[in-house]
Amino acid sequence: MTECNQSSFGFEACGKREIVARFDGGTISSDGGAFLLRQTDKRLNLLPRLAECFLDGRNQALTDHTVLEMLSQRVYGLALGYEDINDHDQLRKDPVFGILAGREELDEPLAGKSTLNRMELGTGTKDRYKKITFWKDAIDELLVTVFIESHQNAPAEIILDVDTTDLPLHGKQEGRFFHGYYDNYCYLPLYIFCGEQVLCARLREANHDAAFGSLQEIQRIVAQIRTAWPEVKIILRGDSGFCRNALMSWCENNRVDFVLGLGRNQRLRKIIGAEMQEATQQWNQTSQPARVFTEFEYRAKKTKKKGGWDCERRVAAKAEHIDGKENPRFVVTSLRSEEWPAQALYEKLYCARGDMENRIKEQFSLFADRVSTATMRANQMRLYWSTMAYVLMSGLRRLGLKTTELAGAQVSTIRLKLLKIGAQIRVTVRKVWVSMASSYPWQDLYQQVWSNLRC
Repeated sequence: MTECNQSSFGFEACGKREIVARFDGGTISSDGGAFLLRQTDKRLNLLPRLAECFLDGRNQALTDHTVLEMLSQRVYGLALGYEDINDHDQLRKDPVFGILAGREELDEPLAGKSTLNRMELGTGTKDRYKKITFWKDAIDELLVTVFIESHQNAPAEIILDVDTTDLPLHGKQEGRFFHGYYDNYCYLPLYIFCGEQVLCARLREANHDAAFGSLQEIQRIVAQIRTAWPEVKIILRGDSGFCRNALMSWCENNRVDFVLGLGRNQRLRKIIGAEMQEATQQWNQTSQPARVFTEFEYRAKKTKKKGGWDCERRVAAKAEHIDGKENPRFVVTSLRSEEWPAQALYEKLYCARGDMENRIKEQFSLFADRVSTATMRANQMRLYWSTMAYVLMSGLRRLGLKTTELAGAQVSTIRLKLLKIGAQIRVTVRKVWVSMASSYPWQDLYQQVWSNLRC
């Protein structure tokens, strides 16, 4: 039986012209804009320093692919929209990825999926096949270092946003637990941001409180920041899941201010009874949402399940009536009312933490939820890959897209409009020619970003 491969594909004619498609265009890439991301890494010096956080136990005389090449494949792949490690069995032959990975011999392929997988699965113990491992502390320190380096001068004040999210699990991964709030089996990673820059991405099991481990991460980050900027004012911001006495007491003893959500209860509702009544009367008169703000000193009592607070703390309250029902909200803070009155504290400072939800959403655009390996350590490694891809994309946004129409764009938009450019790649002895599509609609934007990154 003769097997025939289809070489031409006919489509409906366009007017009098026949349409025939063939796979004969030569070396063409859909990632012609990726060199902007590479230029961003040259500015940040991120991936070379990330490679230094790894221990390579392989015999270097028998090694074809360096750690830097392999982690560059993974990080750039995620940034460009290739979430699966299997994608690299084809991408390893793409000269664009060869350039991104820093390979001099572009006719030689990069690492395949099996080699990349062995790098992710290293446990730090002696193993015949998995001889690459990483130092978690070094990668954590690198994230904060990149943040500090992004400032030419020490800022007067910074706000650290802390939050958590769920990464659904669909297998029998280590540390798999069911979470009632999210109604699925998941991991519960902890994220800490300052503005759009990520300082911490810690994978955690889902059988813990939302604040589990957050104090240790905050202590580590604050210590590193204070070493560089001794006088900087630091404000910690988070929802009610992080309103814990141990965390607030540490902040009060270490010159760190905080503004944290406080869960509602009957005692708090009783304290703002007069304000709640006033808001209800306003709603009855206008049928419009009504808000009345107040503040008071409050101390959580010790119960069988909770230890209570060490002292009284300032609580700002929003007594709101909306859609025919009460909607009270509370925040606890160490900030003085002279500096932050109750309404401004809630509306301008606390509610601004909602922007962190956008930052977490961007992690999913970079496939942070691809935690399908068997062990927590390997899944933490995958979380780091996505985080580093975000650092590169965030750096491109901060350094290259400043003053442009995409200065505040999500990473998925940046990828689509700036990185996904069809291009023909021609490799000669002295040059790599990247001939991008003449019909690319954002050529002026590309030129401006290129100019910004070259400064």
